[in-house]
Amino acid sequence: MTHTAKKRSLRELLAVSAEKEVERIAHTMHSVLAKDLRRRGFVVAVSGGVDSALSLALAVRAVGAKKVVALFMPERTSEAQSLRLSELVAWTYGVEFTTEDISPVLDAVGFGAKYESYARQVIPEYGPGWKSKVVIDHGSGHEHFTTHRLVAEGPAGEKRTRVLPLESYLGIVAVTNFKQRIRKMFEYFHADRIHYAVVGTPNRLEYDQGFFVKLGDGAADIKPIAHLYKSQVYQLAEFLKVPPEVLLRAPTTDTFSLPQGQDEFYFGMPYEHMDLCLLGNNLGYSARDVAQETGIEVEKVQWAYDDIDRKRAATGYLHLPAVLVSAVPEVEVPARIHRPKTGAAKP
Repeated sequence: MTHTAKKRSLRELLAVSAEKEVERIAHTMHSVLAKDLRRRGFVVAVSGGVDSALSLALAVRAVGAKKVVALFMPERTSEAQSLRLSELVAWTYGVEFTTEDISPVLDAVGFGAKYESYARQVIPEYGPGWKSKVVIDHGSGHEHFTTHRLVAEGPAGEKRTRVLPLESYLGIVAVTNFKQRIRKMFEYFHADRIHYAVVGTPNRLEYDQGFFVKLGDGAADIKPIAHLYKSQVYQLAEFLKVPPEVLLRAPTTDTFSLPQGQDEFYFGMPYEHMDLCLLGNNLGYSARDVAQETGIEVEKVQWAYDDIDRKRAATGYLHLPAVLVSAVPEVEVPARIHRPKTGAAKP
């Protein structure tokens, strides 16, 4: 960490000029759409959360509401408020929207039966009418192990919690990934039919730590907020007047049939703490530096640092394009993509 970096706190470093950053992102989106993607507008999958709401608002800022389409893709276990908040976002920015219920497609691929088969490996009575979610246990202190548990609730309210062996965990993840890949299929269907580009909505925490599904929510033509820490997402969302109900909604995966927060499934910390730990890690702050500024215990910061590195190593392949045995220089992407000459966001 440099002497200059020490002069400013992590929270100060996370503060951005919302107006300047909005204009920088909108300028890039407008330029890339015309020069590289060569499409007429943007399709944005809106979930009722702040990331997709901001992505939609930025798309509107870039090309205008008439060239942006919002897509809602609920299924039978989606939280009831997701669709209502998604509609609120679309109305707020005056964009056309359409709804695709993905439940019939999930039924067609046998989603329910596949999920239940893996759940029954640890909860034999699991079946129709049951709800569940996967939560993560990170261990404590400097222990470097992670376990996953299936938390389930039966039709009569009976509750079960069981540790998931690796085979069961991987099976459940593989099945739930259907949801993200099916949604992306519909995004590209609607984008193709009107010659639009698909906007991806991951923030920096999700993008850096591999919290996305390859060829699912990880697929997009442009990812306008992947460089923004979650707290910066909120700063820009407030500037662009994302509805307060959306800003106040707790981050959720909206993947399992029981309500589930991102921190209990993947990150292990609230986003406010993960932002500070990720930024501290990126800038070379020691765990003690971060702990002294934030009040988080040194051991927890060190655990977060270790977890950040482990996730980067484990999920690096998600960022890789298909590997070519030999280069095809005539179509290499770096030679073709236009990069507007504008300043980079800080930090």
